[in-house]
Amino acid sequence: MKKIDSHQHFWRFDPVRDSWINEDMRIIQRDFLPEDLAPILKENKIDGCVAVQADQSEAQNAFLLELAAANPFIKGVVGWVDLRADNIKDSLDFYKGFDKMKGFRHVLQGEEDRSLMLKSEFKRGISLLEDYEFTYDILIYPDQLKYTEEFVKIFPHQRFVIDHIAKPNIKGKDLNEWAKDIRAVARYSNVSCKVSGMVTEADWQNWQAQDFGPYLDVVFEAFSARRVMFGSDWPVCEVAGGYQKMIGLVQNYTSRLSTHEQQLFWGTNAIDFYNLTN
Repeated sequence: MKKIDSHQHFWRFDPVRDSWINEDMRIIQRDFLPEDLAPILKENKIDGCVAVQADQSEAQNAFLLELAAANPFIKGVVGWVDLRADNIKDSLDFYKGFDKMKGFRHVLQGEEDRSLMLKSEFKRGISLLEDYEFTYDILIYPDQLKYTEEFVKIFPHQRFVIDHIAKPNIKGKDLNEWAKDIRAVARYSNVSCKVSGMVTEADWQNWQAQDFGPYLDVVFEAFSARRVMFGSDWPVCEVAGGYQKMIGLVQNYTSRLSTHEQQLFWGTNAIDFYNLTN
């Protein structure tokens, strides 16, 4: 069974650029590079990973593509482009020249305009991705799920994946509204979901595996094993227990799945979604 970590990050820490990494997260206020991740993946029998942007800049794209070119275990990159730019097509033409550039995302969760994804300029950019076979990662908080349903409905052939199960408030045990809204989005067959980033939405120091059960039940029921994929959100997961604890709770939950369903979740779905051919 081929295993893929569909969501992790690399950076050379810059306290100004990376100001979102605050003092509460000081454990990750340092560089995180492929040589840090490689032994962790090997220990957990993970065959490869997808590196996702942590800064909205084309400089970060270049950085990640350079790392991917030098490290075969980095199977793909999810970068950033300004989808609202007049010259967006030029950017997409450029990035189509890199085999490991698989798709893009925008940090919608941080936008003051919570419905930015529905603005005409943003939708124009999204409308071009399918022609280039680029994917789109949807990074949002639960309050944006209601816009996401309308958003994905507009582009029925675009491959979308929701990052971090849309970041429900697991610490506060907020379940019902998020569950209703994510089930509505899951009705669209072109949308997948990353089982990633959950531990950072829980009580960082005191979470228990059972805290996540109700949320995982909803995701696996709504998307089925055919549209979910594993992601670590390393190194961000280090603030809430680290890779070993995070992957352990996911392994325990998915042990109830059939062998085929486990293959889909741990590797096949990510490989197919991102077209990871190398």
